[in-house]
Amino acid sequence: MWPRKANKKAVERLYTIHETDIMNSQTKATKAHLTIKVVKDDKNYKEETMSMKPMCMALAAVLGLAGAAGSARAETYQWDAVAMGGGGFVSGVVPSKSERGVVYARTDVGGAYRWDQNRARWLALTDWLPEGRDGLMGVESLAVDPNNAANVYLMTGTSYFNSGKSAILRSSDYGRSFNIVDITSQFKVHGNGMGRQNGEKLQVDPGDSNVLYAGTRRDGLFKSTDAGATWNRVAAFPVTSTPNDNGVSFVLLDPASVDGGPAQRIFVGVSRLDSAGANLYFSYDGGETFEPVEGGPAGLMPQRAALSPEGKLYITYANGAGPHPTALEAMNRGQVWEYDAVGGNWTNITPAGMNGPFGGISIDPADPLHLVASTTNVWYPQGNSYGDQIYTSRNAGRSWTNVVARGFAVDPKGAGWINGESIHWAGAVEFDPFDTKSAWVISGNGLFRTANLDAQTTTWGFDVAGIEETVPFAAVSLPNGPLVSVIGDFDGFSQSDPAHYGVRHSPHMGTTTGLAASADGRVLARVGNALQYSTNSGASWTTAAAVNGNFGKVALSADGQVLLHTPSGSSATYRSVNYGASWSTVAGLGVADAQPVADAVNPLRFYVYDNVNGRMLVSNDGGASFSAQGALAAGGSKLVAATPGVEGDVWACLSGGGLVHTTDAGVTFGKIGNVATCSAIGLGKAAPGTTYPTLYIWGTVGGVRGVLRSTDKGASWVRVNDDAHQFGGPGNAQFITGDMNTYGTVYMSSVGRGMVYGATAGDGGDVIVAAVDSSVITTPPAPVNKCEYVITASWPGGHIADLRITNNRTSVIQGWTVSWTYSDNSTVTGWWNAGVTGASPTFTATATESWNTNIWPGNTVSFGMVVSGESIPAISGDVCK
Repeated sequence: MWPRKANKKAVERLYTIHETDIMNSQTKATKAHLTIKVVKDDKNYKEETMSMKPMCMALAAVLGLAGAAGSARAETYQWDAVAMGGGGFVSGVVPSKSERGVVYARTDVGGAYRWDQNRARWLALTDWLPEGRDGLMGVESLAVDPNNAANVYLMTGTSYFNSGKSAILRSSDYGRSFNIVDITSQFKVHGNGMGRQNGEKLQVDPGDSNVLYAGTRRDGLFKSTDAGATWNRVAAFPVTSTPNDNGVSFVLLDPASVDGGPAQRIFVGVSRLDSAGANLYFSYDGGETFEPVEGGPAGLMPQRAALSPEGKLYITYANGAGPHPTALEAMNRGQVWEYDAVGGNWTNITPAGMNGPFGGISIDPADPLHLVASTTNVWYPQGNSYGDQIYTSRNAGRSWTNVVARGFAVDPKGAGWINGESIHWAGAVEFDPFDTKSAWVISGNGLFRTANLDAQTTTWGFDVAGIEETVPFAAVSLPNGPLVSVIGDFDGFSQSDPAHYGVRHSPHMGTTTGLAASADGRVLARVGNALQYSTNSGASWTTAAAVNGNFGKVALSADGQVLLHTPSGSSATYRSVNYGASWSTVAGLGVADAQPVADAVNPLRFYVYDNVNGRMLVSNDGGASFSAQGALAAGGSKLVAATPGVEGDVWACLSGGGLVHTTDAGVTFGKIGNVATCSAIGLGKAAPGTTYPTLYIWGTVGGVRGVLRSTDKGASWVRVNDDAHQFGGPGNAQFITGDMNTYGTVYMSSVGRGMVYGATAGDGGDVIVAAVDSSVITTPPAPVNKCEYVITASWPGGHIADLRITNNRTSVIQGWTVSWTYSDNSTVTGWWNAGVTGASPTFTATATESWNTNIWPGNTVSFGMVVSGESIPAISGDVCK
């Protein structure tokens, strides 16, 4: 029922749509926008965008005139993601309801995109994110201004990156540029958390484009009245957190309640079962008050909702946050309900015969009786596979047509690997507001669209061109052969051109973390939950008879006859000389998660950089045993690079220690003095007129950080990317490598944007290659570690504290001790995960647990205490410096 304070006649009056007022306000907003962005005539309009390419060419001409010859043209690069075809969870799709053809999509780890209707391709909107803000690639919600499709907002953050840094990204130019609003201190965002396909949690008010709402996981509902520049918690909303840590599942503003100002009616869904508390709330006064909505299904929680102009609320439900089950939530039941907001009546409109969880729901804006809905995490027949079901209704859900069961086909759009896969985790389905025969549906492997929901056989196009959301783990460019990659979830690919889809490795084993090739590229090995090898440059693969552990890294000797494998989490490395038919344990190594690398010429030699103890371990007996050679600084990248065609020639990145090089197989190392920091190193084809392979690093030279290239063994460098093409840095796998067949082409890993690559583009690229002053030798200041005293629960006279230590340095902290003094003579009465000694008011804690004694760069460890007292002390100790 309506809240008691609401008068029914007033409610009915509020649901009368003031079409003239709305049209007038929309026209005003549109005209203000058109004066800047649009050329319009009486019948149509088109967007006019200033291309960056002419600007780049003009600048290139200027730089060319400045050259000694006066006619040299600046070299340019073109950057993109290697074409694999989706591969990750597109967690939301949001079509604009005010401008035809404008559609936005969000992903859980790979940023946000806008659909380019003319090119039938998605444009990445967040490739500019720098290293250190890579967590903002996790987009938990996306909002489009209902009155101006150019205004788009992203709610971003990933809990396990950048210490949980979170932000609202604001754009007024269709996502071409963004303003960052850091909201970390107010609420944390987790784009890759459970329930990430719910929503949308972020909304722009249809009556006032300056007003936005954001539903959060742990901190309730927030509101902005200045277009997202500042945020304040809505005190009237009573829910802060939920048992599943998903919090608010959706926010919905009623356009019919707009009457010369912001929307007055607001619905908020909460991701909890009714047994834990109300899970649907309503405000009739613009958020001044909220009341729970009575009724609704038992034992389920809301996922998404859509509201008709008549006040009919259509809600999908499931018994979990999704998209998949957890130990606490089965995610195997669900329903679809209609709530009549005017009359207060609930009606179960679940499609007959389906009791699985539901996710997506959308209303035809021209016909409120026309609905489309999707299941999620349901594995029913779907063509030649099993996946979710999609339903349409022409009578407000009183009857439904299962368009998947009626007839189902997939158009792979060139990404042949999707054949045999399914549309699954379909947590959102959306009509095209301007052509409701067409609809978009999200999936755990990408995004699908149909042009005709009413067709007897509905064909779903795999419309992911431009969206590359895989997590790459390794890649190798084979001499006179293809580019071979391994990725999360979908094995990896072999492809002759990074701009065109390749062939997925088969047999499939899903996530594949390790890849190695012989020097000539004929023999390959890859590892995931099995180990496979190829003797024909990846054209076909054979599964090894045995393996001593899953995932991890592999290496192949230069002649392809010796295979080394370090399983994930293991301190042992194993050796096989018969492609996995039998194995022996490598002696003298004992390095956790070692990444062995073969010498590029000598088949008897392998290298392992022990970055904990700061030493290079070398094998000269075909990987049977290793012994320590030269000393290196600790804390660098485990993945070293052996120079193709040059025996004993190896490069290693030492993070803040820069770049080092050995020409005597690891006995001695020379530092490349102009490289201040180095995170990843790779080599590719030599430049024309030279013989030594080209170097590529992700690092810093002369104060310039990015993808840097050297054709003279590090004596001089140029930057080949720019600030618009940073991709969050080299991400999870931290690799960079050059193409062995095309000079200048370079590949790099990312957090979730796939494997990105840059290629020389003559004078036609968007990125101008910039020379770096390699004579400038910079020494970056040592970053300060962080020690925090955080109260996680409190009561009068006492509290529970969590003391957290973050290692911001480039080397491992091995053991730690911290001290603190309370100003009010508080005393520690209990503790865990550390040893605490002392007496009030001064205490000391020392690491005692194996799992938190060593703190790796970028990681945080903690221990807890029960304290009698209320003061918050400062923490001191060498580890805090």
